[in-house]
Amino acid sequence: MRGSLLTATPETSGRRCDAPFAIANSTRCSVLPCPRLPSNQPDQERAMNYFNSTDGTEIFYKDWGTGTPVVFSHGWPLCADAWDAQMLFLGTRGYRVIAHDRRGHGRSGQTWDGNHMDQYADDLAALLNHLDLRGAVLVGHSTGGGEVARYIGRHGTGRVAKAVLIGAVPPIMLKTNDNPGGLPIDVFDGLRAGVVNNRSQLYKDLAVPFYNFNRPGADVSQGTIDAFQVQGLMGSIKGQFDCIREFSEVDYTEDLKKIDVPLLILHGDDDQIVPIDASARRSVEIAPNARLKIYPGGSHGMATINASAVNLDLLDFLQS
Repeated sequence: MRGSLLTATPETSGRRCDAPFAIANSTRCSVLPCPRLPSNQPDQERAMNYFNSTDGTEIFYKDWGTGTPVVFSHGWPLCADAWDAQMLFLGTRGYRVIAHDRRGHGRSGQTWDGNHMDQYADDLAALLNHLDLRGAVLVGHSTGGGEVARYIGRHGTGRVAKAVLIGAVPPIMLKTNDNPGGLPIDVFDGLRAGVVNNRSQLYKDLAVPFYNFNRPGADVSQGTIDAFQVQGLMGSIKGQFDCIREFSEVDYTEDLKKIDVPLLILHGDDDQIVPIDASARRSVEIAPNARLKIYPGGSHGMATINASAVNLDLLDFLQS
């Protein structure tokens, strides 16, 4: 049965925004108490690692804990550190948590060529093969959601038990005749111009609507804005420039149709970066085993701003 629709209880209420990349109001992030890390954790030596992908590119990844593997794919222009709250929460609850930096992002190799979604998916496949993961749960945010979908589209679900898309770009962000609710190409050309002209300023500015810090009454965190900018600047200008096409113009419809494992979609209805109507609300009707949970007033940066709620939703899905 396709697409059941759930509604989350908002941590705070937010005003809807109809314009992409417009000014927004943040929901407050609360922190759940976490149990202490076990002192005899056997796999902490795996904390920071690299492996060579299919074309020899060096890919950075974190691998913490034991138990069911949960593999995180980050959004643009961030890196694996964007998943800090989820990795700590699930890692202290008996899960093996793994996150890599996409090529051209974070600490991974800064390639000139190969910065496209098929290769990103192949890099993810190489990571799962390198660690010989079975029964993995794939979690993708934004561009990372496209990566998860394309991975399944290209490599199937032989190593995958479940998948989660959070504020994810599928099926396609670009406005086309077949996707009239998408965003016009001018939006993405503006991002490209920002990367070329002054990406440091772009990332600082983009963080504000990313986290809905421009909504009336927003609890603005300068630290969160700074972290967004720092993570963005860790990557290469070429890799991040190329990636804009991959999250905006690539169509993931056929990939979604191939997701034959349980799929949870989490999305904020005030997401200014990836508006919900052209993304999550369409994806839940395309993927055969999907259900959608909407966060009222939720921003694109749900994993940070709504960390407590997202963590609990992930845990519930993992345990189901």
